[in-house]
Amino acid sequence: MGTFIIGIIILVVGGYFYGAFCEKTFGPDDRETPAVTKADGVDYVVMKKWKNSLVNLLNIAGTGPVLGPIQGILFGPVAFITIPIGCVIAGSMHDYFAGMISMRNGGAQMPKLIKKYLGQKVFSVYNIIVWILMLLVGVVFVYTPGDLIVKELIGQAPEFTNPVTWIVYVAIFVYYLIATLFPIDAIIGRIYPVFGAILVISAVGIFCGILFGGKGQYLQNLSMANGIFGHHPQKLPLIPIFFITVACGILSGFHATQNTLIARTVKSEKEGRMTFFNMMLVEGFIAMCWAAGTMILFGKGTAIDTNATLMVGIISRDFLGNVGGVLAILGVIVLPITSGDTAFRGLRLMIAEQFNIDQQDARKRLSLTFGIFIPAFFILIWAKSSPQGFSILWRYFAFTNQFVGIFALAMEAIFLYINGKNYIIPLVPGAFYTFVTMSFIFHAPIGFGLEQRIGSMFGMEPSSYTLSYIVAAVLTIAYIMFIKKHSISQKDKILQNVLS
Repeated sequence: MGTFIIGIIILVVGGYFYGAFCEKTFGPDDRETPAVTKADGVDYVVMKKWKNSLVNLLNIAGTGPVLGPIQGILFGPVAFITIPIGCVIAGSMHDYFAGMISMRNGGAQMPKLIKKYLGQKVFSVYNIIVWILMLLVGVVFVYTPGDLIVKELIGQAPEFTNPVTWIVYVAIFVYYLIATLFPIDAIIGRIYPVFGAILVISAVGIFCGILFGGKGQYLQNLSMANGIFGHHPQKLPLIPIFFITVACGILSGFHATQNTLIARTVKSEKEGRMTFFNMMLVEGFIAMCWAAGTMILFGKGTAIDTNATLMVGIISRDFLGNVGGVLAILGVIVLPITSGDTAFRGLRLMIAEQFNIDQQDARKRLSLTFGIFIPAFFILIWAKSSPQGFSILWRYFAFTNQFVGIFALAMEAIFLYINGKNYIIPLVPGAFYTFVTMSFIFHAPIGFGLEQRIGSMFGMEPSSYTLSYIVAAVLTIAYIMFIKKHSISQKDKILQNVLS
């Protein structure tokens, strides 16, 4: 259990000091925020600090900090170190600067920020990718909670041919319509804090079970004798697979789209550290607890190939009993639902911002929302009807989620450089995740399948990542060079405008 405790200490202590460092680097002040200067009663609405924090937590915490760590712990106890370190220096930092930069730019959503700081060409690529991501997030977060409701709460098989499955799916879509259509403080601001409490309490329950329930004996520790890496039963490499799998518990590009949403409801810039940075730390804590819970069950004899979704119910009841288990399951059901509706809201705002569609007009909001739901529903039908549909959907979602993160990190680096601040803070994680995402997509069968298609000509094994690593390294260098060159160019333009 020692490695797990060390990881928690890294998360708490490291998060405290690095959060203070990031806050000092950005320099929040007393200027009026967009929630005040642009108040419209729909999306720009001042909400209390504690409410913003809990709403943001549920916005960013989809199934990632639960299902990701359940699968990621197969890499062994190294997960207890990589999750907190990554969460502190990458995920929380990324979330903080995304939210704060949005506030400094009138509550602009990510596409507008990308266009301003990275240029029109990058914006054109990013806009397509992030819209696809938001659509995939919405679909995935109908599919997973819907299946959990049907199986865990109703007690039926969530099959394509089961009418109950589709009734539940439609009910979730109806809720999404209501939550997406109405002002942010009418539904999201009222009920999400309750859901946030359930989410945190369930994670704390698992944490207490680990510390005081006699279950910690099943937690493995890092050991040089047993090897730090190479624990995965299928021998999958830590880089890139672990970081693609765990996703939201460490870093998620989707988070930037949600932090910019909450940037429109924050009253003071000085609330940013709690609302953005610290809520990602809480998500890291949730990821640590579910990863540890999974390792404990594996140690007690639960089949190691158990479906990740099914593990949610098993872990919940083992740690919290029947009543507490149901509450925990409800929390996990709430996670994707509360991320799915804000994903659709975020997509609505991005499209509206792109095409200058007035969102104070209820009819325009309704038509735009329906326009988003139509393709989402057809993707859901395809994913549910195809035997491999959801597996393919999840892989593309996971990759796209991390891929858009490198755009946000590049934007943050350029913003800091222009303003004379330490741009290395987001540049390093951005370079690392460029290598992770590129090596993954160039190797994966759903991507370029480089080793399978070309590597075989040179006698390479399909499982080898040699060519993909080489290509990823070249692209990572190009990523760093682009940020440096573009930062200098942007700063020169600003100086020229000032002088003229």
